[in-house]
Amino acid sequence: MTPGTSDRKLDHIRIVSKEDVQAKQKTTWVEYVELVHQSIPELNKKGISLETKFLGHKLNYPILISGMTGGHPEAQKINETLAAAAEKTGVAMGVGSQRAMLENPSLTETYQVRKQAPHILLLGNLGIPQLEKYGPQGVEKAAKSIGANAFAIHLNNLQEVVQREGDVDAAGYEKALAKICKSVKLPIVAKETGAGISREAAKSLIKSGVSGIDIGGAGGTSWSAVEILRGRANKESSLAFWDWGIPTAASILEVRSASKTIPIIASGGLRNGLEAAKCIALGADMVGMAYPFFKAAENGVDAVVSTIKEIGDGIKNAMFLTGAKSMAELKKSEYVIYGRLLDWASWRGLKK
Repeated sequence: MTPGTSDRKLDHIRIVSKEDVQAKQKTTWVEYVELVHQSIPELNKKGISLETKFLGHKLNYPILISGMTGGHPEAQKINETLAAAAEKTGVAMGVGSQRAMLENPSLTETYQVRKQAPHILLLGNLGIPQLEKYGPQGVEKAAKSIGANAFAIHLNNLQEVVQREGDVDAAGYEKALAKICKSVKLPIVAKETGAGISREAAKSLIKSGVSGIDIGGAGGTSWSAVEILRGRANKESSLAFWDWGIPTAASILEVRSASKTIPIIASGGLRNGLEAAKCIALGADMVGMAYPFFKAAENGVDAVVSTIKEIGDGIKNAMFLTGAKSMAELKKSEYVIYGRLLDWASWRGLKK
């Protein structure tokens, strides 16, 4: 096993739990999106449905508990708690990078949550730098070991480049990803980890054959900050990259400009139902959140369930106030963008 992989997972859990690793000045730019209020919505809030389909799976809420952890015994309890809540509410869930269990099979159980959640849409996870080593067989092994319905390939160049010994050879990523998409009999989702997806990157990912894109925009947890606090980064040069990346709202527009049909998960710094509703109106199909559920998991399954329901109710409130009774109608809701987001969209030629 690569030295430190499991310990690194424990470091991540403790740092995110105890330290302030949120973006310092950059935000998600979701605050530059206004949904247009409709005074005559002509609907009953009780009749609003949050049901949606993603990758062929029915969800009660358009919510993904984003992949966070695994690979250390302390991670097992977190994953089991999150999975039990996902099963109770009918949301999707991802696990953290499965690299640790491929290196050390004894850690496999830290990712296994089917006992707690036999029916949910569950996404496996492996980093794109590991594709050359493990290939399609490694991805299939990782997916099968946890009973995954889909698989996320995470893109974490920012985290790698700030590490003193990070993997900074990104040559051949597109070819490696295309091989996975062609060979693995599961939907493959490309997942950023806090730096966002550009239009150009989205086109490359779509060309490779991904079934969906999780934009992982900037404005929330900064993984360069996590590495700085771990003491594994060159602190002086890395501090400048604490807020690096494309803000979440801008990344939605970037990816949607590359394709009108590719399924999009909006994630990165989202904290409530109104922000989720704005992202769906902008062009996302569902939203992913990690930090709110990670913190709730410290207080058990019921706390995570309550957080999911609270976010769902916030989405419903936004739908009621915009006259949208379904996810399809929310996607068509009128909105206005302004400020930095409008400047970005105009400069980049991103059209609604």
